[in-house]
Amino acid sequence: MKVTAILSIPKTMRATAIAGLLVVLAMLGACGKQQKAAGPPPSVPVTVATAQQQDVPLVVSAIGTVQPFTTVQVKSMVTAQIEQVHFTQGQDVKKGQLLFTLDRRSFEADLNKALGTLARNKASAENARVEARRYAALLKEGVVAQQQYDQTQSQAAQLGAAVQADEAAVEAARVNLNYTKIYAPVAGRVGDILIHEGNFVKANDVPLVVINQVQPVYVSFNLPEQSLAEVRKFMTVSKLQVEAQFPNTQEVASKGSLSFIDNTVDRQTGTIALKATFPNADRQLWPGQFVNVNMRLTTLNNVVTIPSQAVQNGQQGTYVFVLKQDKSTETRPVTLAFNYGGASVVKSGVNAGEVVVTDGQLRIAPGSKVDVKTAENPQSPAPEGQQSGTPTTAEAKK
Repeated sequence: MKVTAILSIPKTMRATAIAGLLVVLAMLGACGKQQKAAGPPPSVPVTVATAQQQDVPLVVSAIGTVQPFTTVQVKSMVTAQIEQVHFTQGQDVKKGQLLFTLDRRSFEADLNKALGTLARNKASAENARVEARRYAALLKEGVVAQQQYDQTQSQAAQLGAAVQADEAAVEAARVNLNYTKIYAPVAGRVGDILIHEGNFVKANDVPLVVINQVQPVYVSFNLPEQSLAEVRKFMTVSKLQVEAQFPNTQEVASKGSLSFIDNTVDRQTGTIALKATFPNADRQLWPGQFVNVNMRLTTLNNVVTIPSQAVQNGQQGTYVFVLKQDKSTETRPVTLAFNYGGASVVKSGVNAGEVVVTDGQLRIAPGSKVDVKTAENPQSPAPEGQQSGTPTTAEAKK
């Protein structure tokens, strides 16, 4: 029956069916050959680095402003005309150096007048004392009345008080005369001459010049109030060292130490103001400059560091690819303390000596075979203050 059924199919249809069957068998054979030829996937080229254990300084960073150690507005204490200026603008001056000379003629006349009045009253007072002694003797003999004696004593006392007033007037005249020479009250650098020679100035009016003391200088900066407890804690252990760097440079411009913490927190910004004192012997820092401030709190000993480029961010948090002995990779979740230069300080997830992938992570998956192209070590600690997002010490040690 079956043979009859097959033979009953038209020849054209039998030919078409046989051709289709042959095509299917050929495709199946080709697929099998391709599968045999493909083999395992190729290794992915990556760059790796070894996690290291080292000492890392814990540093807080901020933006600071250079301020002069002392700023003095030099003003005239008397009303007079400026006779001579003894310095040039922008010059360095020493304490006690002569800056201005004022017209002193009227003050010399006032002093001479006061001296004349003092001499006259001294003579009158001496005569009154002599007369008072004479009347005292006559009173004992009963020659003069008590009232006359009292009058001579009162007159002698009045003239003695007048002499004291004249002496004070002479001293005031001398002081005013001395004020006609204006000296530098501090050593520093003078700015622009605000009142020039020939101008008339009033007593304690506008400043003649401003002197900024630039050796040493202050650098003021603000820190979040959360950092206050840590700063105060380590201040009791040792003097906190502070470094200043110019923006967009890695070179340390100057080194100083913390010298001031404000007595209140700014509630509007949630920050506390601090100041560091810098000797500024080379005058790298100039009042008004903005600098990057890095203050070292302490040193964290034997912490694990890896290159920051090894850290990846995923939906479950941060992780790294760790290279196993068989040249395959596995993902490892990590917890970071903070970044330090080009390295990240690891709190948990990676141990010292383990190898992590630093480049090529986008081309691999867990279990992927890799081909190590270049082995590199994590960056050595950068100059202090290169880290970002520095936490408190308590967080770093968790």
